[in-house]
Amino acid sequence: MYKGNIFKYFNNEPYEASTYDGFLAKWEQARLKNRLSLLALNSGQALIIAAAITALMWLGASSVVNKELTIGELVMINAYMIQLFLPLNFLGFVYREIRRALTDLENMLGLLNRKAAISDDKDAKPLNATKAAIRFENVSFSYDKQRPILNNLSFEVTSGSKVAIVGASGAGKSTLSRLLYRFYDVDAGKIYIDEQAINTVTLESLRQAIAIVPQDTVLFNTSIRENIAYGNPTASEDEIDQAINLAHLDGFIASLDKGDKTLVGERGLKVSGGEKQRIAIARAILKGSPILLFDEATSALDSHSEQAILSAMREVAQRHTSLVIAHRLSTITDADKIIVMKQGQVVEQGQHHQLLAANGEYARMWQLQQSEE
Repeated sequence: MYKGNIFKYFNNEPYEASTYDGFLAKWEQARLKNRLSLLALNSGQALIIAAAITALMWLGASSVVNKELTIGELVMINAYMIQLFLPLNFLGFVYREIRRALTDLENMLGLLNRKAAISDDKDAKPLNATKAAIRFENVSFSYDKQRPILNNLSFEVTSGSKVAIVGASGAGKSTLSRLLYRFYDVDAGKIYIDEQAINTVTLESLRQAIAIVPQDTVLFNTSIRENIAYGNPTASEDEIDQAINLAHLDGFIASLDKGDKTLVGERGLKVSGGEKQRIAIARAILKGSPILLFDEATSALDSHSEQAILSAMREVAQRHTSLVIAHRLSTITDADKIIVMKQGQVVEQGQHHQLLAANGEYARMWQLQQSEE
């Protein structure tokens, strides 16, 4: 359903149908070639077996005529030949299955032998994130060596605070979340959580300490409750209900005929953008992590939905260390600290009123967005 909509948006059903027909034609040719080769193998094999049986029977009959063999011995030889040649009839099928199994085995072994890009060190220890303070120290990173994303970046997020990261598109904001989760290792510098370098702790404990509300929330085609429970599959019913209340989802769920048993559809197509983000917030709450990461969680929402989500975010953030990556500056004016990024570096940091008074990059971005609104 999700992919089908884009075909309709661009009126490309004939194009997709012709592409699919092309794939079917290639599959048909490969299948025909496979069948013809199998037919040739089986026919050749049957011809050889038939010729061998005919020759042996002719020799046996001649021996009986010449009284070198008895009829009973000829019957016995014929029975032995049937027992010998019957399994050979399956030789072509067995050969094909062995070749297919060897191909699958080669692919599987190649996958098993592939080393993970990011893995635990031998002496890695579980992360102890009691205070959940974050520190980036002289961090540099690039996906492509020709185009650096972060350049000697440093900042701190104190325990229990709400810190916002802002900047133009391409400034490297979302890269911070990927590095914090350690989807990639930094090229230079260190990232610390409670003064523990994240590359020295286990990945499981690191990722358990962080809960994220992403810009594009991924929902499964199951019920609302099951999607929320994905944040912590072992959570009790009371814990799920508490997460629903904290995310202000209870009113929406009460308006549905099936309540939290309602299916959300593929990729959440049956719920609005605002409700998807509330589900994501409830899922993050249920995970129970000390660090909350909001990665442009309201950028695709209308003003009404945005305000509702912001209200839920503020309430949840009071209980966690929060890092908010934002595009709309109006959503982070209450942050304890705002970090302004430009071309992979921190160019300003401070509170909203301080940055406006400084009349720098943040003030320029604020004025630009206010004029657009």
